[in-house]
Order: sequence, then C-alpha cells, then structure tokens
Amino acid sequence: MPVLRFVLLAVLLQLPATASAQTEARYDVIVETDVAVAMRDGTVLRLDIYRPDAAGPFPALIERTPYNKSRSSEIRAGAHTYFAALGYVFMVQDVRGRYESDGDFYPFRDAGWQARRDGYDTVAWIGEQAWSNGRIGIVGGSHTGQTAYMLAPTQPPGVAAMFVRESASDLHKHWIYRGGAFEHAFVTTWVGLTFAKDLIERSPASGPGGQAAIDDFIAAPESYLWNLPVNEFPAFRDLPVLAFYDDWLAHQADGPYWWRQNVGMQHHRFTVPVYHLGGWYDIFLQGTIENYQGLATRAGTQLARDNQRLVIGPWVHGPSNVGVTEVGSLTFPGADDVQYNDIRLRWFDQWLRDVDSGLDDEPPVLIYVMGDNVWRHETEWPLARTQYTKFYFGAGPAGTISSLNDGRLGRAVPAHDEPPASFRYDPNQPVPTLGGNTLFIAGGPQDHRAADEMSLTFTSEPLAADLEVTGPVTAVLHALSSAVDTDWTVRLSEVWPDGRSINIVDGIQRARYRDDPAKPSLIEPGNIYTYEIDLWATSTVFKAGNRLRVSVHSSNFPRWTRNLNTATSPEEGLKPEVAYNTVLHEAAWPSHIVLPVIPR
Repeated sequence: MPVLRFVLLAVLLQLPATASAQTEARYDVIVETDVAVAMRDGTVLRLDIYRPDAAGPFPALIERTPYNKSRSSEIRAGAHTYFAALGYVFMVQDVRGRYESDGDFYPFRDAGWQARRDGYDTVAWIGEQAWSNGRIGIVGGSHTGQTAYMLAPTQPPGVAAMFVRESASDLHKHWIYRGGAFEHAFVTTWVGLTFAKDLIERSPASGPGGQAAIDDFIAAPESYLWNLPVNEFPAFRDLPVLAFYDDWLAHQADGPYWWRQNVGMQHHRFTVPVYHLGGWYDIFLQGTIENYQGLATRAGTQLARDNQRLVIGPWVHGPSNVGVTEVGSLTFPGADDVQYNDIRLRWFDQWLRDVDSGLDDEPPVLIYVMGDNVWRHETEWPLARTQYTKFYFGAGPAGTISSLNDGRLGRAVPAHDEPPASFRYDPNQPVPTLGGNTLFIAGGPQDHRAADEMSLTFTSEPLAADLEVTGPVTAVLHALSSAVDTDWTVRLSEVWPDGRSINIVDGIQRARYRDDPAKPSLIEPGNIYTYEIDLWATSTVFKAGNRLRVSVHSSNFPRWTRNLNTATSPEEGLKPEVAYNTVLHEAAWPSHIVLPVIPR
C-alpha cells in the first residue's frame, strides 16, 4: 500500500474567493493506493485515498468506478487534489471485478440493495477510519453516478449528502432502451470500448479469439452496428465476461429484471440531500430530471425532500463538458459560469462542514436558457407558469427545404379534410443519427437538414416574436403502418434563415411497446393507433424570424436499433422488410407536438 506525499500550491487551484469560506484552507496531500476493503462476502475491493497531511479528522468523499480508479471521471476532473487540498479525504474505488478489485463484474448489480451491498460496506469502512470525522459525501457521474444513486437506498451510516452528475433513475428506459428501442450506438460501443478488452484480459477462459474480435471492433465499431441479428453481436459472441450485455438484450421489455435496479422505485428510501447535475444534450437527461422530481416529492425524510437541487446546462455528456461554452455546432456564452468542482464545494461545505455557503438563499433549480443564453433560477420543475401549447401538423407546402412532404406546423386545429402524410421506411436505408442526446456519436446541437430531407417535416411560419420553450416536450402521432411493428421517431428543431435546422429534442416509440413497456403487442396493419412520444425536455428560446420544425420518420440510426418491421423482435430479427407508414393530421386525428411555452 504505497503512501506518497506532495505539495499543492494554492495558486494552482485557482479557486474563486466567493465559492466557499473553506477555499482559504490549504494542505499538503497524502496519497495511499490500493487500500484493501473487504466486502460482506469476503471479496476485497481496493481504493486510492487522497487526504490532507494533517491530524484531522476530516469529512470524506468517495466515487466508485468501473473505469480504473487512477483514471476515473473524478480524477480527470481534478476533484481528488482539489478537495484534498481543501480539507476533505477524497477516495476512488474500483468496483467489484474491475482493475485492482477482486470478484466478478456485472454493471450495477452489486452497487445497491441486493444481497451484495458493496457501496454500503465501503462507506461503513470509511466511517471507521481514524482520519474520518464520520460525515461522508457520495460523488459520481454516468456509471459512477449510478453507483451513487444505488447506494443511497441502503442508508449507510455517515452519508450526509450526494452530488450526482448525469445518470439514470430507470436503467431500462433511461439507459438501455428508450421508448422500447435499444440504445445501440451507445450501449454496444460503451461495452466494446470500455469493458470488453479489460474483462477478456482478466478471464483466460475467453481465449485469443475473443480478444481478436474485440480488437477488430475497437478498430471500427461503427461497421459492427449494422450486424443482424443484434443479439448475436459477432464481437461479443461466446464471451462469458460479457454476459450482462446478452442479459440486456434478452430483457427487451421492462420487468422484474430491471426493477431490481430501478432507483426511482427506491426514492422513498433516500434520506439525504442530493444535488443533481444534467445537460440539455446529455444522454441521461431524463434520469437526472426524474431523480430530482422523485426525491423532491417522495424521499423518505423531510430533510431529503426539502434539499434536492437541480442544475442543467447546455452540455453533452461527461465531466469535461461541464462548464464549456462550445457545444455541438453552437456557442453558449456564460455556460462557463458554472464550474463542476466549485459548485460541488459549496454543496459539500454546507452539508459536511456546516458552512453557510448561501445555498439556502437560492431557489432549488438552476437552468441555462438556450437562445437567450442566460442562467436562471427557478423554484420548481416543471415551471408552474408553463402554458402547454399544441402545435398541429398540416399539409404544406410551407416554403421549407425539400423533404418527403413540406408540411406546415401551427396552432390552428387542422381542417376535416386534411390529407395524410406518408413515407416509405426501408431498414436498409435508415435516417442517420446527427447529434442530439448521444454518446460515442457527435452530439449536441447539429444541422439536421440531411436527416430532414429523408423525413416528413412540418415547419412553422417565421416567428413574429421570441418563443420560450422550457419543460417537457411531447409529440402525439395518430398513425398507421403496413407492418405489424415499426418505430416512430420525432425531432423538434429550430430552422434559421440561412436554412440550418438545429435539433432541440427528439424521441422514439417502438409500436409494440406503445401501451406498456413491460407488455409488447403487435399492431394491425392499416389500423390507426395513437402514439405519445416523450421527447424529454429543454429550455430554449426560438428567436423571432426563425421557424419551428417537427421531423417524423421511423429510424434514427445507429443511435437506436433499426426496427425490421416484422413480428420478430428488432433485436432478434434477421430479415428486414419495408414498411409504408402514414401520419394523419385532420380534425378527427390531429397529430401535434405539445410545447411547454413560458410567457415572456
């Protein structure tokens, strides 16, 4: 267990004087690596400790990661030295079965409230150390944010607060599937690039063939995403160490397998304040929002319910993207006013040190309003003053760029005899993923004209005044198909006078899961069904002179698996068929989008 000492110069920290009273503290830092902690079943997990070189005791912060404790998201964010120099003991632990920790790895399984409770056991150990004052904070984002959220319901002793960046409430609908469609580009690439190679090296039983297949995948992951069937992915085939990937594909419908890991179902067992950080273009945005909302209303103590916080910036996923101003193809001035470690220092100083950091004087929600490009405090989410407004689809032309139909979008209810809009969906020629809430694909706001040209488009007239849209966005399609199953994808964009079509939000609904994510049922070809599609949320001001556009299709690939338009599951199917899909927009079947309009 190596122990190192080094000095951090105060000037290198560059801390703002207003961040917290504790910014005046400065310590040399002791580093201890590979410290062994035994779990309740005897498995040894190892962590690195960064602590002040002083008598203490001190409050403690911990991240639990599958990505190597020496290169974790917190290490990359500089949190280990930042907090240790200011009087916190900061720790990063390799989760079970990863890097220096023993045992077998299965994402999320042992982090929470099941038989193995590695998070609980680790926190209990922290509270017993001589350098600990017994007050502990939990940090993390993405996978490590999920290990944080899953730890809280076990109520380990000493946990006083948490700060979680960009993670899920419901692993099924916020991580692995969306509207019933598999998050193919994210999940498959994530497993292949971040887990597979290391796990195979730990498992001699995988053999050289498995290593060679993974090496091929790492060299060109995008080419593998076209493989059918998806559940026989060639790079992962016959690799026991990746059994969790097979399990995810085998459990396409929601149900008990997913409920065992569902944080939202455990909100009533949270007892501590949590600060939730998200990004409007983050792949886990909805999970961040639902955890905030659920805990603010259903947490198990009044203390926890009254002290949930939410901040959302204009960012894509990842700690290095928090506080940046260049996102996708746009610039967001002032987005750097929020810096990751600084806002966390205020939070933990308040809850772990009883420092008056001014948080009690601020409303609980802080959002970046795109378009106006300002940060704004709010007292709740969604905003109480919201006017949910329907914008109806109609027949064109609307003077837009060429697409499958130049439909119009407006507040007027469509006429009785509005003709429908139809398109041909060939799974072999899907609409490409261009930006959005993605990972491993260029994300954020991008120009979607190439995708619009392949889609049904419904575009408004130029706006006479700025239009603020802040809150959850929903599309309602009245539609029919020639197939027994298909997908419906919807995107809201802002069209600029120069023709750019910048994506704001999007979503998908697999037809077989239209009524219940746990009970798939096929559709009858030619029958009309109503699909409610969750486009998640935004805060953006559509500027005067620009237009609103809604694009509709049946694909967004490779983000989501291609629906093959057959009775066989899209994750198990091998032979795609062409579907002819139709969207109705007449008085009896008024397809529309519901926008959360904020009075200006």
